Amino acid sequence: MENNRWGVIYSSRAGSINSHKRWIAIQQYMEKCGVQYDFVQSEGSGSVERLTRMLCNNHYHTIIVVGNDAALNEALNGVIKSKEELVDDFAFGLIPNGIGNDFARFWGIELDDYKNTVNKMIKRNTKLIDVGVCTYTDEDNVPHKHYFLNCVNIGLGARLIDFTDKFTRLIGSKRLSIIPVAIANIFERKSFDVSLKADTEEIKTQVMSICIGNCHGYGQTPNSVPYNSMLDMSIITRPKWWQLLEGFWLLGKGRFLNYTNVHPYRIQKVIVYDEGKAKVSVDGCILDVKKLTPMRVEIEPECLNYIV
Repeated sequence: MENNRWGVIYSSRAGSINSHKRWIAIQQYMEKCGVQYDFVQSEGSGSVERLTRMLCNNHYHTIIVVGNDAALNEALNGVIKSKEELVDDFAFGLIPNGIGNDFARFWGIELDDYKNTVNKMIKRNTKLIDVGVCTYTDEDNVPHKHYFLNCVNIGLGARLIDFTDKFTRLIGSKRLSIIPVAIANIFERKSFDVSLKADTEEIKTQVMSICIGNCHGYGQTPNSVPYNSMLDMSIITRPKWWQLLEGFWLLGKGRFLNYTNVHPYRIQKVIVYDEGKAKVSVDGCILDVKKLTPMRVEIEPECLNYIV
Protein backbone atom coordinates (compact mmCIF):
# COMPACT_ATOMS: atom_id res chain seq x y z
CA MET A 1 0.00 0.00 0.00
CA GLU A 2 1.31 3.48 -0.94
CA ASN A 3 2.22 5.35 2.25
CA ASN A 4 0.42 8.54 1.20
CA ARG A 5 -2.81 6.90 0.06
CA TRP A 6 -5.78 7.43 2.36
CA GLY A 7 -8.39 4.87 3.26
CA VAL A 8 -11.63 6.86 3.59
CA ILE A 9 -14.82 5.57 5.21
CA TYR A 10 -18.02 7.44 4.42
CA SER A 11 -20.78 6.80 6.95
CA SER A 12 -24.11 7.30 5.23
CA ARG A 13 -26.06 7.13 8.54
CA ALA A 14 -25.17 10.60 9.78
CA GLY A 15 -28.66 11.83 10.70
CA SER A 16 -28.73 14.85 8.38
CA ILE A 17 -30.37 15.30 4.97
CA ASN A 18 -27.41 17.43 3.89
CA SER A 19 -24.76 14.85 4.81
CA HIS A 20 -24.61 13.20 1.37
CA LYS A 21 -24.34 16.57 -0.40
CA ARG A 22 -21.50 17.50 1.94
CA TRP A 23 -19.78 14.19 1.21
CA ILE A 24 -19.89 14.89 -2.54
CA ALA A 25 -18.35 18.32 -1.88
CA ILE A 26 -15.64 16.75 0.32
CA GLN A 27 -14.79 14.27 -2.44
CA GLN A 28 -14.53 17.02 -5.04
CA TYR A 29 -12.26 19.09 -2.82
CA MET A 30 -9.99 16.12 -2.03
CA GLU A 31 -9.61 15.45 -5.75
CA LYS A 32 -8.93 19.13 -6.40
CA CYS A 33 -6.13 18.98 -3.80
CA GLY A 34 -4.64 15.90 -5.44
CA VAL A 35 -5.38 13.57 -2.52
CA GLN A 36 -4.87 9.91 -3.40
CA TYR A 37 -7.54 7.87 -1.67
CA ASP A 38 -9.78 4.83 -1.80
CA PHE A 39 -13.18 5.05 -0.16
CA VAL A 40 -15.74 2.61 1.15
CA GLN A 41 -19.31 3.40 2.18
CA SER A 42 -21.03 1.94 5.23
CA GLU A 43 -24.19 -0.03 4.60
CA GLY A 44 -25.70 0.30 8.06
CA SER A 45 -25.14 0.02 11.79
CA GLY A 46 -21.94 -1.85 12.65
CA SER A 47 -20.50 -1.84 9.14
CA VAL A 48 -18.09 1.06 9.83
CA GLU A 49 -16.15 -1.10 12.30
CA ARG A 50 -15.90 -3.97 9.81
CA LEU A 51 -14.80 -1.68 6.97
CA THR A 52 -12.18 -0.04 9.20
CA ARG A 53 -10.71 -3.43 10.12
CA MET A 54 -10.56 -4.26 6.42
CA LEU A 55 -8.59 -1.07 5.65
CA CYS A 56 -6.22 -1.67 8.59
CA ASN A 57 -5.64 -5.24 7.50
CA ASN A 58 -4.75 -3.91 4.04
CA HIS A 59 -2.02 -1.74 5.61
CA TYR A 60 -3.34 1.76 4.94
CA HIS A 61 -1.15 4.31 6.74
CA THR A 62 -3.95 6.89 7.03
CA ILE A 63 -7.63 6.20 7.72
CA ILE A 64 -10.14 9.04 7.60
CA VAL A 65 -13.74 8.79 8.78
CA VAL A 66 -16.38 11.03 7.21
CA GLY A 67 -19.24 10.95 9.72
CA ASN A 68 -20.35 11.78 13.24
CA ASP A 69 -19.34 10.66 16.74
CA ALA A 70 -21.08 7.28 16.40
CA ALA A 71 -19.24 6.53 13.13
CA LEU A 72 -15.96 7.67 14.68
CA ASN A 73 -16.52 5.29 17.60
CA GLU A 74 -17.19 2.33 15.30
CA ALA A 75 -14.06 3.16 13.31
CA LEU A 76 -11.98 3.50 16.48
CA ASN A 77 -13.04 0.01 17.56
CA GLY A 78 -12.22 -1.28 14.09
CA VAL A 79 -8.71 0.20 14.31
CA ILE A 80 -7.89 -1.14 17.77
CA LYS A 81 -9.48 -4.56 17.16
CA SER A 82 -7.89 -5.11 13.74
CA LYS A 83 -6.07 -8.42 13.46
CA GLU A 84 -3.01 -7.00 11.72
CA GLU A 85 -0.41 -4.90 13.57
CA LEU A 86 -0.71 -1.25 12.56
CA VAL A 87 2.14 0.29 10.59
CA ASP A 88 4.50 2.49 12.61
CA ASP A 89 3.31 5.80 11.12
CA PHE A 90 -0.40 4.93 11.22
CA ALA A 91 -2.70 7.92 11.79
CA PHE A 92 -6.45 8.26 12.24
CA GLY A 93 -8.62 11.29 11.51
CA LEU A 94 -12.16 12.63 11.18
CA ILE A 95 -13.95 14.88 8.73
CA PRO A 96 -17.21 15.64 10.59
CA ASN A 97 -20.51 15.12 8.80
CA GLY A 98 -24.11 14.86 9.97
CA ILE A 99 -25.42 15.40 13.52
CA GLY A 100 -23.38 14.79 16.68
CA ASN A 101 -19.76 15.92 16.30
CA ASP A 102 -18.61 16.66 19.82
CA PHE A 103 -15.12 15.19 19.44
CA ALA A 104 -14.48 17.23 16.28
CA ARG A 105 -15.57 20.44 18.04
CA PHE A 106 -13.07 19.75 20.83
CA TRP A 107 -10.29 20.12 18.24
CA GLY A 108 -11.84 23.25 16.73
CA ILE A 109 -13.12 21.47 13.61
CA GLU A 110 -16.37 22.93 12.33
CA LEU A 111 -18.95 20.92 10.39
CA ASP A 112 -19.16 23.13 7.29
CA ASP A 113 -15.48 24.06 7.15
CA TYR A 114 -14.57 20.83 5.38
CA LYS A 115 -11.94 22.50 3.17
CA ASN A 116 -9.90 23.57 6.18
CA THR A 117 -10.36 20.10 7.67
CA VAL A 118 -9.10 18.39 4.50
CA ASN A 119 -6.11 20.77 4.49
CA LYS A 120 -5.31 19.66 8.05
CA MET A 121 -5.54 16.03 7.01
CA ILE A 122 -3.08 16.70 4.17
CA LYS A 123 -0.58 18.32 6.57
CA ARG A 124 -1.00 15.22 8.77
CA ASN A 125 0.03 16.79 12.07
CA THR A 126 -0.65 14.14 14.68
CA LYS A 127 -0.97 13.90 18.44
CA LEU A 128 -0.82 10.79 20.58
CA ILE A 129 -4.17 10.63 22.37
CA ASP A 130 -5.67 8.53 25.14
CA VAL A 131 -8.43 6.06 24.40
CA GLY A 132 -11.09 5.05 26.91
CA VAL A 133 -12.04 1.40 27.28
CA CYS A 134 -15.24 -0.04 28.72
CA THR A 135 -14.98 -3.71 29.79
CA TYR A 136 -17.90 -5.92 30.76
CA THR A 137 -19.18 -9.51 30.56
CA ASP A 138 -22.59 -10.19 29.03
CA GLU A 139 -25.34 -12.53 30.23
CA ASP A 140 -23.60 -15.48 28.53
CA ASN A 141 -20.33 -14.68 30.37
CA VAL A 142 -18.69 -13.54 27.13
CA PRO A 143 -16.16 -10.74 27.81
CA HIS A 144 -16.43 -7.52 25.78
CA LYS A 145 -14.25 -4.46 25.29
CA HIS A 146 -15.69 -1.29 23.80
CA TYR A 147 -13.30 1.60 23.16
CA PHE A 148 -14.29 5.28 23.17
CA LEU A 149 -12.87 8.76 22.55
CA ASN A 150 -15.55 10.98 24.04
CA CYS A 151 -17.59 9.52 26.90
CA VAL A 152 -19.69 6.83 28.52
CA ASN A 153 -23.20 7.94 29.51
CA ILE A 154 -25.35 6.10 32.05
CA GLY A 155 -28.96 7.14 32.58
CA LEU A 156 -30.47 10.27 31.06
CA GLY A 157 -27.80 10.91 28.42
CA ALA A 158 -28.05 7.35 27.10
CA ARG A 159 -31.86 7.45 27.21
CA LEU A 160 -31.91 10.62 25.12
CA ILE A 161 -29.71 8.93 22.53
CA ASP A 162 -31.85 5.77 22.48
CA PHE A 163 -35.19 7.61 22.21
CA THR A 164 -33.81 9.99 19.58
CA ASP A 165 -32.67 7.09 17.39
CA LYS A 166 -36.07 5.39 17.69
CA PHE A 167 -37.96 8.64 17.00
CA THR A 168 -35.69 9.32 14.02
CA ARG A 169 -36.61 5.98 12.47
CA LEU A 170 -40.26 6.94 12.94
CA ILE A 171 -40.22 10.45 11.42
CA GLY A 172 -37.08 10.24 9.27
CA SER A 173 -35.19 13.24 10.70
CA LYS A 174 -32.74 13.15 13.59
CA ARG A 175 -32.64 16.93 13.86
CA LEU A 176 -36.42 17.16 14.31
CA SER A 177 -36.33 14.33 16.86
CA ILE A 178 -33.95 15.92 19.35
CA ILE A 179 -36.18 18.66 20.85
CA PRO A 180 -39.39 16.66 21.58
CA VAL A 181 -37.40 13.69 22.90
CA ALA A 182 -35.30 15.93 25.15
CA ILE A 183 -38.36 17.70 26.58
CA ALA A 184 -40.17 14.42 27.25
CA ASN A 185 -37.22 12.83 29.05
CA ILE A 186 -35.86 15.87 30.89
CA PHE A 187 -39.15 16.77 32.54
CA GLU A 188 -39.71 13.16 33.55
CA ARG A 189 -36.45 13.44 35.57
CA LYS A 190 -36.22 9.68 36.03
CA SER A 191 -33.60 8.61 38.58
CA PHE A 192 -31.98 5.27 39.42
CA ASP A 193 -29.86 3.67 42.13
CA VAL A 194 -26.18 3.23 41.32
CA SER A 195 -23.29 1.49 43.02
CA LEU A 196 -19.77 2.21 41.78
CA LYS A 197 -16.15 2.64 42.80
CA ALA A 198 -14.26 5.68 41.51
CA ASP A 199 -10.58 4.86 42.12
CA THR A 200 -10.75 4.07 45.86
CA GLU A 201 -14.00 5.90 46.68
CA GLU A 202 -17.15 3.81 46.87
CA ILE A 203 -20.36 5.56 45.87
CA LYS A 204 -23.91 4.32 46.43
CA THR A 205 -26.60 6.87 45.69
CA GLN A 206 -29.60 7.78 43.56
CA VAL A 207 -28.77 9.73 40.39
CA MET A 208 -30.36 10.94 37.17
CA SER A 209 -27.29 10.66 34.94
CA ILE A 210 -23.57 9.82 34.97
CA CYS A 211 -21.06 10.91 32.36
CA ILE A 212 -17.54 9.41 32.32
CA GLY A 213 -15.46 11.46 29.91
CA ASN A 214 -12.17 11.06 28.06
CA CYS A 215 -13.12 14.33 26.34
CA HIS A 216 -15.83 17.00 26.75
CA GLY A 217 -18.67 14.49 27.05
CA TYR A 218 -21.27 16.64 25.25
CA GLY A 219 -20.60 19.41 27.77
CA GLN A 220 -20.99 17.20 30.85
CA THR A 221 -17.24 16.78 31.47
CA PRO A 222 -16.04 20.15 30.10
CA ASN A 223 -12.52 20.00 31.61
CA SER A 224 -11.67 16.54 30.33
CA VAL A 225 -8.97 16.22 27.64
CA PRO A 226 -7.85 13.07 25.77
CA TYR A 227 -4.15 13.42 26.61
CA ASN A 228 -3.74 13.54 30.41
CA SER A 229 -4.23 9.82 31.16
CA MET A 230 -7.26 10.64 33.33
CA LEU A 231 -11.04 10.38 33.18
CA ASP A 232 -13.46 13.06 34.33
CA MET A 233 -16.77 11.94 35.78
CA SER A 234 -19.91 13.98 36.45
CA ILE A 235 -22.64 12.50 38.62
CA ILE A 236 -25.93 14.39 38.21
CA THR A 237 -28.51 14.00 40.95
CA ARG A 238 -32.24 14.52 40.37
CA PRO A 239 -33.04 18.27 40.24
CA LYS A 240 -36.22 20.04 41.21
CA TRP A 241 -38.28 20.94 38.15
CA TRP A 242 -37.46 24.66 38.51
CA GLN A 243 -33.71 23.91 38.45
CA LEU A 244 -33.83 22.47 34.92
CA LEU A 245 -33.49 25.79 33.08
CA GLU A 246 -30.41 26.69 35.12
CA GLY A 247 -28.86 23.35 34.17
CA PHE A 248 -29.52 23.90 30.45
CA TRP A 249 -28.13 27.43 30.63
CA LEU A 250 -24.91 26.31 32.36
CA LEU A 251 -24.51 23.42 29.92
CA GLY A 252 -24.78 25.82 26.98
CA LYS A 253 -22.27 28.21 28.55
CA GLY A 254 -19.72 25.47 29.19
CA ARG A 255 -20.10 25.91 32.97
CA PHE A 256 -21.95 22.69 33.70
CA LEU A 257 -19.74 21.88 36.69
CA ASN A 258 -21.15 24.95 38.47
CA TYR A 259 -24.61 23.33 38.49
CA THR A 260 -25.83 22.55 42.01
CA ASN A 261 -26.77 18.97 41.15
CA VAL A 262 -23.44 18.06 39.49
CA HIS A 263 -20.74 16.25 41.47
CA PRO A 264 -17.43 16.16 39.54
CA TYR A 265 -14.52 13.71 39.91
CA ARG A 266 -11.12 13.27 38.23
CA ILE A 267 -10.12 9.64 38.31
CA GLN A 268 -8.13 6.87 36.59
CA LYS A 269 -10.81 4.17 36.58
CA VAL A 270 -14.42 3.48 37.49
CA ILE A 271 -16.03 0.15 38.31
CA VAL A 272 -19.83 0.20 38.05
CA TYR A 273 -21.26 -2.63 40.15
CA ASP A 274 -24.92 -1.79 39.64
CA GLU A 275 -26.34 0.68 37.12
CA GLY A 276 -29.93 0.19 38.29
CA LYS A 277 -30.92 -1.12 34.84
CA ALA A 278 -30.27 2.33 33.35
CA LYS A 279 -29.39 2.70 29.67
CA VAL A 280 -25.67 2.88 28.86
CA SER A 281 -24.15 4.52 25.77
CA VAL A 282 -20.56 4.80 24.55
CA ASP A 283 -19.83 7.76 22.23
CA GLY A 284 -23.49 7.88 21.26
CA CYS A 285 -23.78 4.10 20.66
CA ILE A 286 -26.24 2.25 22.92
CA LEU A 287 -24.81 -0.89 24.53
CA ASP A 288 -27.80 -3.13 23.93
CA VAL A 289 -26.79 -5.88 26.37
CA LYS A 290 -29.01 -7.28 29.13
CA LYS A 291 -26.18 -7.69 31.64
CA LEU A 292 -23.49 -4.99 31.76
CA THR A 293 -22.30 -4.95 35.34
CA PRO A 294 -19.79 -5.13 36.77
CA MET A 295 -18.48 -2.71 34.13
CA ARG A 296 -14.95 -1.29 34.27
CA VAL A 297 -14.13 2.04 32.60
CA GLU A 298 -10.51 3.19 32.34
CA ILE A 299 -7.90 4.79 30.09
CA GLU A 300 -5.30 3.39 27.71
CA PRO A 301 -2.85 6.34 27.59
CA GLU A 302 -1.23 7.59 24.37
CA CYS A 303 -2.86 4.80 22.40
CA LEU A 304 -3.46 6.33 18.97
CA ASN A 305 -1.99 8.90 16.57
CA TYR A 306 -4.85 11.30 15.81
CA ILE A 307 -4.69 13.92 13.05
CA VAL A 308 -5.40 17.35 14.60
